[in-house]
Amino acid sequence: MTISLPPTGRREWIRDSDCDLDAFRESVDRSTKLADYPFAHSVEQNVLLYRSDALTPRLDDAQSRRAVQTELVRALTDGPGIVVFQNAFSDSAVVDRATEQFDRLIAQQRAAGGAAGDHFGTPGANDRIWNAAQKLALSAPDVFADYYANDFLALICQSWLGPLYQVTSQVNVVNPGGAAQVPHRDYHLGIVPVHELSDYPAHLHRMSAALTLQGAVAHCDMPVESGPTLYVPYSQLFDAGYLAFSRPEFVEFFRDSHVQLPLNKGDAVFFNPALYHGAGHNRSAQIRRMANLLQISSPFGRAMEALDREAMANAVYPTLLARQTAGASERTLRNAVVATAECYPFPTNLDHDQPVHSLAPATQVDTVWEALRENADPVVLAERLAAQTARRHP
Repeated sequence: MTISLPPTGRREWIRDSDCDLDAFRESVDRSTKLADYPFAHSVEQNVLLYRSDALTPRLDDAQSRRAVQTELVRALTDGPGIVVFQNAFSDSAVVDRATEQFDRLIAQQRAAGGAAGDHFGTPGANDRIWNAAQKLALSAPDVFADYYANDFLALICQSWLGPLYQVTSQVNVVNPGGAAQVPHRDYHLGIVPVHELSDYPAHLHRMSAALTLQGAVAHCDMPVESGPTLYVPYSQLFDAGYLAFSRPEFVEFFRDSHVQLPLNKGDAVFFNPALYHGAGHNRSAQIRRMANLLQISSPFGRAMEALDREAMANAVYPTLLARQTAGASERTLRNAVVATAECYPFPTNLDHDQPVHSLAPATQVDTVWEALRENADPVVLAERLAAQTARRHP
């Protein structure tokens, strides 16, 4: 039976055939014109640079502030996808006080033998402070208050996400010799396994970037040899970008066509999370490149009810085992697991639940499904789920 549907003008699903390098090359072959962005100070390598001292007088008046916000939205959506606020922290003492706290936390981690790597760098190549926002707030609330009172951080967050948002941060220090990251897109679809991406409809590929804002504050001067982040401006415009970014031909294009901007201490860069990017190779001899990586989330990405899904999974699992023994199909079993267990790995405590060997920790769905495929005893599943819950809690 053939079903005819009216054309929508946009494809409903992203397919492998959409990962066309020529189409990608055409989509990023654009020039950023300063005249299109009257509040910007300059354009370097297609990236918009804003002088914070020039913007400050415009931010107190509501109408003028909204005009700046409108320009920033255009820059992150249809524009290059990236903006830099030069000297966003004009009071360097605020950055220095935060840096002192971050260095202290890193020293504590090392002393405790808990050096943290991540999904791009192994322990030693970099130092990572997971959940840095909470740790700073608890250890030095005065420093936290001064740091996050910064109005340029608020300006860009309000522009992209509206008046309410959730700030998280991870401090990353790339030590001399630290290797470059592979090019990637970020949270949310950026952490989904490649083999699952085509199962998400195209409108979610387009929507994912609207749920978060990515940024970084430079906590030291970052000349190019220290490996500041690499970007491909306008790459957020490519609909198939999540499916394509890890393919060899796209990795090679990124290597040959990226831009890389030096930053000064106190500069802040923000970008659309769908922009192709990756930290550079620290080729310096002495620079420990420290950045406070900001991931700001929309407050709307939460369910209305709070459910004890661990209890639900433990309760339903014996029935699932019985259904499996009786010959239930993998599809129906999987449907029941997804409806029962927590299907997203975040938010979690990344100190204990680190995604070292993958882009994200395991979900409850992963844990229940693995136990089901092993035909594990319910007591075994209960122990695994309890351990997983413990890792996720602060």
